[in-house]
Amino acid sequence: MKMIGIDIGGTKIETAIFKRGFSQIESWRVTTPTKDYGEFIQAIEEQVIKADKLTDQKCVVGIGMPGLINNKGQVLSANVPCATGKYIAEDLEARLQRPVKLKNDTRCFALSEANNGAGHGYQRVFGAIIGTGAAGGLCIDGQLDDSKLGTAGEYGHLPLSAHLQQKYDLPILTCGCGLIGCVESYISGPGIEFLNLHLTGEKLTATKWAEQLSLEDVNAERVLECYLDILGESFASLCKLIEPDVIVLGGGVSKIALLATLLPQYIERYLFDGFHAPKVVCAKFGDSSGVRGAAMLGVL
Repeated sequence: MKMIGIDIGGTKIETAIFKRGFSQIESWRVTTPTKDYGEFIQAIEEQVIKADKLTDQKCVVGIGMPGLINNKGQVLSANVPCATGKYIAEDLEARLQRPVKLKNDTRCFALSEANNGAGHGYQRVFGAIIGTGAAGGLCIDGQLDDSKLGTAGEYGHLPLSAHLQQKYDLPILTCGCGLIGCVESYISGPGIEFLNLHLTGEKLTATKWAEQLSLEDVNAERVLECYLDILGESFASLCKLIEPDVIVLGGGVSKIALLATLLPQYIERYLFDGFHAPKVVCAKFGDSSGVRGAAMLGVL
């Protein structure tokens, strides 16, 4: 039996074929149609048909994509606007004549890393993506902890605390989700650009900021202190609510090596006395973890 993982992004659709044990056989990418729903569904269907032909069998299909999927299978996605309000899995099942599993892409990441990834051997694994956005998912004993509303794991939409807002004199920003004061606005890649401008007057991308950190630049380290304070408090809130044994970091921002090393001490600032932060590690499968986790949806 072969499994297909499809990772849908705002610009590219990545498709990968896996054999048992989730060893990848082949992968490719095509452009994501984001404006026309019919073209979007057809593009996904074509990738599945291609995979079926390459493997000479009807593959198991799992899909991860950005946005929220509620308990009825309805999608809300800012990255793929044509998909909002649609029932993607249901529509694809009718076309492909087989079950199709669909989850948020950050949940797929968590599932991958909990199964022979960086979270292997831990009972409660929280996978946290930090990139253009901030979200994640909890796995217990290798299985996703699903919720009826489909919002569990959206730690990026916890509100910035009044304590940190006042400490760093931060303006309250309106998040892309429509809510006010979400921490994603401060800890995502674009959030890092905002913090640099606010705290130092310099307009730096997250990549350039990381370069300055490696040079031990004073301004970059000032931004890092604020950044880790906000992220640490957010993860401390997670710890109080769901008690992960390990937090696995993924996404572009997670590639800054200092984060995984320093985060536990910042998390502990906001935990009760005598309680310790969980281990914080970087993803084992990197950028391939999302598509790997999507493939797992159909069989785990």
